[in-house]
Amino acid sequence: MYYQKLSFFIFFFGLVFSLDAQDKKFKIHTLAFYNLENLFDTINDPIKLDEYSPIMELKSSKTEAYKQKIKNMTKVIANIGYTDTQNTPSILGVCEVENKMVLEDLVNDSLLVAKDYGIIHYESSDSRGIDVALLYQKKTFTPLKTSAHELKIYDDQDQKRIYTRDQLLVSGKLEGELMHIIVNHWPSRRGGEARSRPKRVAAAKLNKFLVDSLQAIDPYAKIFIMGDLNDNPNNASVKHILKSKTDSNRVPLKALYNPFSDFYKNGLGTTAYRDNWSLFDQIIVTAPLLKKDYSSYRFYKAGIYNKHYLVHQKGRYKGYPYRSWSSGSFTNGYSDHFPVYIYLIKEVYKE
Repeated sequence: MYYQKLSFFIFFFGLVFSLDAQDKKFKIHTLAFYNLENLFDTINDPIKLDEYSPIMELKSSKTEAYKQKIKNMTKVIANIGYTDTQNTPSILGVCEVENKMVLEDLVNDSLLVAKDYGIIHYESSDSRGIDVALLYQKKTFTPLKTSAHELKIYDDQDQKRIYTRDQLLVSGKLEGELMHIIVNHWPSRRGGEARSRPKRVAAAKLNKFLVDSLQAIDPYAKIFIMGDLNDNPNNASVKHILKSKTDSNRVPLKALYNPFSDFYKNGLGTTAYRDNWSLFDQIIVTAPLLKKDYSSYRFYKAGIYNKHYLVHQKGRYKGYPYRSWSSGSFTNGYSDHFPVYIYLIKEVYKE
């Protein structure tokens, strides 16, 4: 976060705001989400299926690979939004983490330790042994209430329970302003998009329930849905269950706005498979964050952090996100997903 003079015209998603750069200053914060691609430790946990994690498949150099994986993740996190804010993300949702220990190693790395990140993490019953979590800079964000919400879904053939990630709800104050963040990693497309679709629809319904519950208490609640949804902005789970809007000028109270819809329409994505891009990683916001009154924190713009170093430059995955794991080895890459982020701004009034 820092004080920044914004240019005379601010352009995003077809909207232009006229702000006098000579007379107005703004505080800015980055909220981000990053799929960390199988961030597992090197210890075989007897109560988890972590022996199927990529790092456990390595025949040697597990410790070295793990240390480098941590370094690579922290490099990306430290860079998200830094050009504009001169700071790392104030709030960061993550997924594909094995446990709290790997998160502690992450926030205690030399690139992040000075930021004094707090960790909110619950163990889930996910069959792959991976969870979601929230990291936050303690100096700017104060958690007030946290909860993990279990998604109960079943196989459509034998009706056996499918164990997947919980949804993490964190309510807290960003410099005194109440915010609610829901961190997600919805069920994958394993078995095909159509067959697996009901699982993500169920995940979206749980999200909608959480949003509705918060808005029943406060219709003006500032809520952020972030995560790897394993669906694009135009899929049924996002478009019809969450009912997210694509025009920020037409978002009624209690509705949701998805700033990543335009990215997807323009052919951009966060992950690729068989030469097709998907924009599974998204951050969706409620209407009160879209007001033009910047006396409190409002949505400014969104972005995909897809810098050159995060892209494969050669080989079978050329042009794809530079993944960490491939063919049973550590590639010294980063993740098979690009991070996504949004900026929040607030006007600083002269005394």
